[in-house]
Amino acid sequence: MNKPVLPSSSLSLKLPQPDRGILTYRLAASRSFPAKLEGTLNRVAFSAAHVVSDPLADVDPWLSADVDWDRTIAFREHVWDLGLGVAEAMDTAQRGMGLDWPTSLQLIQHSVAAAKARGNAVVFSGAGTDHLAPQDARTLDDVIRAYEEQIAAIEKVGGRIILMASRALARIGRSPDDYGKVYDRVLSQVREPVIIHWLGEMFDPELRNYWGTPDLDRAMDVAIGVINGNAAKVDGVKVSLLDKQREIDMRRRLDKNVKMYTGDDFNYAELIAGDGEGFSHALLGIFDAIAPAASYALSRLAAGDEAGFHDVLGPTVPLSRHIFKAPTRFYKTGIVFMAYLNGHQDHFTMVGGQESARSTLHLAELFQLADKAGLLADPELATRRMKAVLALRGIEA
Repeated sequence: MNKPVLPSSSLSLKLPQPDRGILTYRLAASRSFPAKLEGTLNRVAFSAAHVVSDPLADVDPWLSADVDWDRTIAFREHVWDLGLGVAEAMDTAQRGMGLDWPTSLQLIQHSVAAAKARGNAVVFSGAGTDHLAPQDARTLDDVIRAYEEQIAAIEKVGGRIILMASRALARIGRSPDDYGKVYDRVLSQVREPVIIHWLGEMFDPELRNYWGTPDLDRAMDVAIGVINGNAAKVDGVKVSLLDKQREIDMRRRLDKNVKMYTGDDFNYAELIAGDGEGFSHALLGIFDAIAPAASYALSRLAAGDEAGFHDVLGPTVPLSRHIFKAPTRFYKTGIVFMAYLNGHQDHFTMVGGQESARSTLHLAELFQLADKAGLLADPELATRRMKAVLALRGIEA
């Protein structure tokens, strides 16, 4: 394991504590993770990446988005350096929560071009139906056409597809057969195998009763039927239900050529490690915030050092559970805050004004959990920035 490189226990600041007022917090000794992948990986691992907003753009943040393309792509370069793939224009990039389809397509174009310039960088991009307002979807053919439009735009620039869940389909789909019709038609047309994304309602309340039923066991039957029935067109499935056992059960029922990508930001360490019957690959929003630790942990797992894998990744789980706590859809605030603390951007301003979506107490606990997991790359910088945010929120730290 890497040795601590900075005696950050000498650093302290005052943080608000629930029911305890404002107390002095002293940082732990930090860990240092490689800035580039060392070794190889035996899991396919994607980071769903955030976008960096332009804080000086003259826009109304709740109504329109302006992206700092240079910083946004620079962050993807950081992810690729660590041997991870980028899952582009997903919910972590605030898709449907500040980032519309035209801006998402620009993001995809920039990201795919950057990946091609590197030669070996992996990027899959989200194709959905979000340019079709759910209330404007009258028939299943409307949903199919919306999917087709986005898929065509991504494939035109040479992109690979993550088939995102559709709010419009969730609204008008009345039965499992309706979902089968849409997915069968769409999958029959894709150029290359896609990743299917099953996003639970905790991430997006508008996706309630997805697959045409409120019964999750029945919904899984429907999803597996669609996936296994189209296995030649499906690279894998990402499940974001925050339910470890359901993911394991589904993984065991998938066609042998279809990968399971864990989207469980509560239990990813044990799901990636796997058991005697298999393991999950990864497509995770938390890998944006913990990319260096995730890369190093995965390299230890590939080297046969499972204890080292858990030693690195295990301490990140409490942080992830905090960032993704209910209301889970506001997890993007914590992801971007981590990027700010670690110097990947110079401000804590988000698309859609979402920097306000979490409380001061939430951010204070996030800081402490990140420190305990060794995820503050430069503790002095992180401390200065935490103090600046606290001061803005009325706390002299």
